Amino acid sequence: MATDDEQPEPAHERRDDAGAGAEVTDDSGDDGPISLDPLDEIPDGELPLEELVGERPVEAMAPMRRPAALVGTFVTGGVMGAAEVVPGFSGGTVALVAGIYERLVANVRQGARTLSLLVRARPRDAWRALLTIDWLFVAVLGVGMMTVLFTVVGPLSTLLEEQPVEMSSVFLGLVLGAAVVASRRLREPGGIHLGVALLAAAVTFVALGFTSGVVEEPNLLFLALGGAVAVTAWILPGVSGSFLLLLMGLYPAVVAAAADRDLGVLTIFALGCVLGLAAFSTVLNWLLVRAHDLVLAALIGLMVGSVRVLWPWPSEAGVGGSPELGAPVGTEAFLAAALGLTAFALVYMGGLSASAVQRRVQRRRERRSGLR
Repeated sequence: MATDDEQPEPAHERRDDAGAGAEVTDDSGDDGPISLDPLDEIPDGELPLEELVGERPVEAMAPMRRPAALVGTFVTGGVMGAAEVVPGFSGGTVALVAGIYERLVANVRQGARTLSLLVRARPRDAWRALLTIDWLFVAVLGVGMMTVLFTVVGPLSTLLEEQPVEMSSVFLGLVLGAAVVASRRLREPGGIHLGVALLAAAVTFVALGFTSGVVEEPNLLFLALGGAVAVTAWILPGVSGSFLLLLMGLYPAVVAAAADRDLGVLTIFALGCVLGLAAFSTVLNWLLVRAHDLVLAALIGLMVGSVRVLWPWPSEAGVGGSPELGAPVGTEAFLAAALGLTAFALVYMGGLSASAVQRRVQRRRERRSGLR
């Protein structure tokens, strides 16, 4: 309590330490600067767990720890790595068929959340968010991808160049089989989902018929935009990043920059990739949580529409060589149909087997939960 000799100085008589002549204002009701970040009120390191992790689709909830599941994840990663070499066939398609799509998107989104916290100067919360990523799943998937990229990509690229019709037929069958398998993952299928899938397929089919021509000297902003668009294909079924770059006219520029080790161009492109993946994975995860079946139906349509660039007889040779459709020559049609049907059957049977395994695991998990 203040004594008579220590009475508080009236607000209008206070003086600033900088000098007696400083202007004096009454700031007794001032709460300080208004924060635009709602997390500023919470100290770094004390953010609640639900804010660190956020919502996830139910398919991404259970941890993947069983040896058989990890082996399957490794094989899936390998096939995803091979798929990224083929324009018109993406790793997202493989993840969807294998039943790990929601888990993949959720973990990519969690990486984006970690980056967001780091940018907002919350290193402790960023570290906690980083630890919530399913690193065992990510590591096994990544090792599978890298293993194939360093061992199988060379021979696969050769086959794509030397046997374009046969390889296109195989991948066409794989994509159509993947679309059928993915349709079985709808929780409550209905007519609206068929309509969404058909609309997405039609839009994709038409959109892939347009190309912008080659951009000789793209500016830095367009390069960053190209990276942001192309990287979305990594988690989008049906379309590969290389083909999206072809559509935007950036493929030659990016390949030339990689060959010449142009760090400036590659850095801008990589920055666009990081920002695009962070933003897109966040939006996609949000949509999968709230409208899983509608999003899945749209992705199925995207896969079906993308077969335009896998048709075995484009006007130019090579898988994804041209969006213009051609016709079979001679006896090619019979072999192409046989290869396509074989690939379709393999994917369909593999998808059924994967679904059966997942159902058994789910039932076992439910029985264990009931016994507790």
